Amino acid sequence: MFRTALRNVLAHKARLLMTAFAVMLGVTFISGSLVYGDSLNRAATAKATDGYERIAVNVAPEAVPGGGRPAALDARTVATLAGLPGVAAAAGRVDGFAAVAGRDGRLLGHGPSRQGGNFAPGADGTDPAYRFTQGSGPTGDHTIALDEATAAQGGYRVGDTVRVGTNKSAGSYTLSGTFRTDGTKLPAGGSLTLFTDATAQRLFLEPGRYRNIELTAGPGTDVTELLGRVAPVLPKGTGAVTGAQLARIQANLATTDSDTMSQILVGFAAVALFVATFLISNTFTMLVTRRTRELALMRAVGATREQVRRILLTESLLVGVIASAAGLAAGTGAASLLQMLFAPAGTTVGATAGAPAAPLVLTPATVVISMLVGTALPVISAWLPIRRAMAVPPVAALSAAEHTAPARAGSLRTGLATALTLTGTATAAYGALTSGKDSRQVIGIGAALALTGAIGLIPLLSRPFVALLRPLLRRLHPVHGDLAARNTVRDPRRTGATAAALAIALTLASGLSVLGASAARYLDRATTHAFTADYLVKPAEGGERMDPATAEALGKLPGAAYSPLSQSTGYRLAGTSSVLTGVDPATIGRLLRYDVVEGSLDSLAEGRIAVADFKARAAGWHVGQTLPLQRHDDRHGSVTIGAVYRADEQSDLMPSITAPGSLVARYDSAPATHAILVATDGGPGRAALAGITRALGDNPALAVLDRAGIRAQDSSGIGDQLNVFYALLGMALVIAALGIANTLAMSVLERRKEIGTLRALGLDRAGVTRMIRLEALLVGALGATVGTVMGVFLGWALGRTLQESVVGYELVLPWGRLALAVLIALAGALLASLWPARRAARVDIPAATTAQ
Repeated sequence: MFRTALRNVLAHKARLLMTAFAVMLGVTFISGSLVYGDSLNRAATAKATDGYERIAVNVAPEAVPGGGRPAALDARTVATLAGLPGVAAAAGRVDGFAAVAGRDGRLLGHGPSRQGGNFAPGADGTDPAYRFTQGSGPTGDHTIALDEATAAQGGYRVGDTVRVGTNKSAGSYTLSGTFRTDGTKLPAGGSLTLFTDATAQRLFLEPGRYRNIELTAGPGTDVTELLGRVAPVLPKGTGAVTGAQLARIQANLATTDSDTMSQILVGFAAVALFVATFLISNTFTMLVTRRTRELALMRAVGATREQVRRILLTESLLVGVIASAAGLAAGTGAASLLQMLFAPAGTTVGATAGAPAAPLVLTPATVVISMLVGTALPVISAWLPIRRAMAVPPVAALSAAEHTAPARAGSLRTGLATALTLTGTATAAYGALTSGKDSRQVIGIGAALALTGAIGLIPLLSRPFVALLRPLLRRLHPVHGDLAARNTVRDPRRTGATAAALAIALTLASGLSVLGASAARYLDRATTHAFTADYLVKPAEGGERMDPATAEALGKLPGAAYSPLSQSTGYRLAGTSSVLTGVDPATIGRLLRYDVVEGSLDSLAEGRIAVADFKARAAGWHVGQTLPLQRHDDRHGSVTIGAVYRADEQSDLMPSITAPGSLVARYDSAPATHAILVATDGGPGRAALAGITRALGDNPALAVLDRAGIRAQDSSGIGDQLNVFYALLGMALVIAALGIANTLAMSVLERRKEIGTLRALGLDRAGVTRMIRLEALLVGALGATVGTVMGVFLGWALGRTLQESVVGYELVLPWGRLALAVLIALAGALLASLWPARRAARVDIPAATTAQ
């Protein structure tokens, strides 16, 4: 049976080529995702844990509940720890956000990893954390050192002047040297600026304080024993861990992002494999149908039904094994390409840009999963066509012509698909129109049922869909259009299976487009609706807060109104955990739109607070109510609610509780200023922007955004994610196009005699080519139409699950993107028809018309 199966595979290798290619693409996707994910995990772990071997023990303040002030580490603590037995050196460390501007004013490095720190030389004048390649460490308040990659990116050399900004201030510094370091100091793709001890403390903490202290063990010192010596001398509120413990923590944190990326890639690979099942099932259906007499003859001469079934399943198994092996090799190559494309996320310090951060990791689990999935997929997909073929008696198969089972309205499959579609639609509608904690699950189940049923109904929809387009086809191409329409509905199941693969890809693309457009519109409204100021000042990418004194610099602008948004945490109002945002009561009404539903915003000037409606509703508060206040540092007091305003819980600008700045200052001397609202005398413009920038000291660590800038910043993340998802869905679209090509090619082979007869009756080669292309366009249009409708439904259903928690979210149909997706699908179908149309046009007329 194996030899027979192998011989059959070789005999039908041309027809099985598309199937093998589809399996190979799916396995390439999933194996590449697994290899890339494992490699990324190993590279991220190696990078994150690099350098921790030099740290024996790390001392740092313990977290204070409620965000209180942590314990202080100072020079005396460093000296005490340095004097312990077994300690070779103790280095106090300071770090914080530092943005380096290039010569063109643009920031260097990757946003979340723009770091600043202190150069802490030992008795020999060197700092073991840094290896200088040029120059030396900073020696004065106006000198800095940069990591080698950042200096190269900005084109800076030793002696150049560099503009550096922090959350407190900006300044111009002389570059004293460039260095390389390890993962403990410089995250992958980031920038690191070194200052002197005194300068770093002034910029990031306060004079005399350190963020943590690193201890280096002397030769022969046991780290566990050293940790035991350190613990008794630590100041209250501080703790110590070994470098090995820190490395494990960093390794767990580093693999989180790579795990997420791997899961996304594997998810899209699963979609590609699911689409491939339609192509594989269609191919085996056509192959088995064409070989019905051959299989019947095998049974007539003595082969049992089980033997024939095993031969056919072995054929599919061979196709799967060969394609899986090729896909595994291609997936490993694809993972290497991904490493090169995304090298900045994992490049080792000092390595050449574009070089892989670590060798590719091909684990046994990846090999097993890839081979198992790629082998099982064709076997499972071929099982149903083989089962149908085995149900035909040999005598009937030998005496009957090729038989096609059309999709009928009364068939079991159609009835089940209809029931699923109606049930799913009704379930999703019920969940969408009712509210409750389980509504999301109800909508999700309903959408899944409806989509499954719709896929099953595509064969039945092919006839009315083609009938709808037939008048247009007849008008454009009377003969070729009519022939194409007839050929398309000749086998509705085959047409439906081919179109279903394309429909799935379009469903996901359209659904993502609807969700993306709706989310972008929501974010735009949530931000810009409340924003009535001219400009928003906030930390540049990677920064978290600004110095409270930053806002005071805007007082130099004539006629300008401004207000900081200063968050103060750690409060409990009437037992409810709360965050107060301090504002300037005199100007905030001009800078933010407060839709007051009860009370008056003027009450802020009287020392009262204003509360967002969702917060007041959840806590049961009302205007005029006095709430007892308790902060984490045991400060007590009370506040009175003077207004309740309508706000979106997801808004970054509108606070949940707005308080006058004087009230916040009473309980918190250093609130976190995360934004400053500014309204200029003459409105937004170049002059106003330049004036604000100058007033802020031309600080590269601060971003000044107008309304358009806020909108672009909020929507850019969604747009980038959608583009990545569209690119990943492109694999499913390619497989769907292969399905169209394969179906048309097999159809041309089946219709050789018919095509030869048409040629003999006067249809020229161009006419045959046009007919095949129109067939492809009809299949593509059917899949694109069904997929777009399903995608909009999916986007609506998923969007409804967000409306309970996201106030203001509404459905937006991105007509441009939907139309573009349909056009791409039609173009893919047209490209897929080129090869089958060429084969059909080259059919030999005498040979085809005389063939049996």
